[in-house]
Amino acid sequence: MREVVRKVGQRLMVGFTGLEPSADVKHLLRTHAAGSVILFARNVDGPEQVADLVRELQSLARDAGQELPLLVAVDQEGGRVQRLRGPWTVWPPLRALGRLGSEETARRVGAALAAELTPCGIRWDLAPVVDVDTNPANPVIGDRSFGDDPDLVGRLGAALLGGLQEGGVAACAKHFPGHGDTSVDSHLDLPAVEHSRSRLEDVELRPFREAIEAGVATIMTAHVVVRELDERLPATLSPGVVNGLLRREMKFEGVVVSDDLEMKAITRHWPAGEAAVAAAKAGCDVLPVCASADAQVEVAEALIRAAESGEMAWPDLDASEGRIRRLKERFLLPYVEADPRAARAAAGAGERVALAQEIAARAGYTA
Repeated sequence: MREVVRKVGQRLMVGFTGLEPSADVKHLLRTHAAGSVILFARNVDGPEQVADLVRELQSLARDAGQELPLLVAVDQEGGRVQRLRGPWTVWPPLRALGRLGSEETARRVGAALAAELTPCGIRWDLAPVVDVDTNPANPVIGDRSFGDDPDLVGRLGAALLGGLQEGGVAACAKHFPGHGDTSVDSHLDLPAVEHSRSRLEDVELRPFREAIEAGVATIMTAHVVVRELDERLPATLSPGVVNGLLRREMKFEGVVVSDDLEMKAITRHWPAGEAAVAAAKAGCDVLPVCASADAQVEVAEALIRAAESGEMAWPDLDASEGRIRRLKERFLLPYVEADPRAARAAAGAGERVALAQEIAARAGYTA
């Protein structure tokens, strides 16, 4: 039983409310061995506080007997999706980089993001977005994307993720196999894409191939039904999309993380536990449940039952555990404790603020 809890717990990513670890997240670390934590603006009050928060989370995981440190993740894209704002550098959206078209500038931004995240103990940035923004009516992607040209998106995405990972922070190309041409926000309901396979290859999939070629550590799935690939299931729950297309055809060997399983694209159609087991069987390694403690416990217990019953095959559990272990070893070992003073010194350093302001001015954005 303990071995099962450990194996499936490493797949669980949890969020919580508050500037200190909540009672619920302490419970999940202690009893369900949750392997990663995601931070949001609701957890952030300043550089020293974030570093202290991460130190406490890591201490809780160690006290619970976890062999490797937690992966602490954040969505730090720039524009409207950046959880760390002032006094950290406030970045314009990725569209600004798209307007400039410079791989060198994109790499510098990735390196700058890593320089501000690492002293806080955050070693996983759920960025960059490599969706191709081909639908002006898209309510969720828009200027989070580099643009509407798949070659541009692929080039700049590869450059930015390279800067992040060279700086010691795992990058995440999202949202596979493409959320750019949708008119429904998957936070609210389940979108569908109707394109042919040839169109998907030419547009949506091209930046992900570039990211894989560039060595991206992780890829996030989309809660989007791509009819050509799976008539019924969203990518997150589809074995054909994750294990078939992403792993076997595209040869991605890193960690696959689902988008938040509490988004309404999922919860309107599947209970949390059922969705988590389906996502795991489809090939997702890390399963974020970002808010509800009840849903987090439901997911953890559903995964344990599926492992104990054989619904999730033991070789697949081993393979997933190995991918997560390699990710942690690459970006967390040798482990360096979050440093409140270094976090304060790194936040909003002059050269990074100047870079953000230069990008915004040249691209026509107000930073």
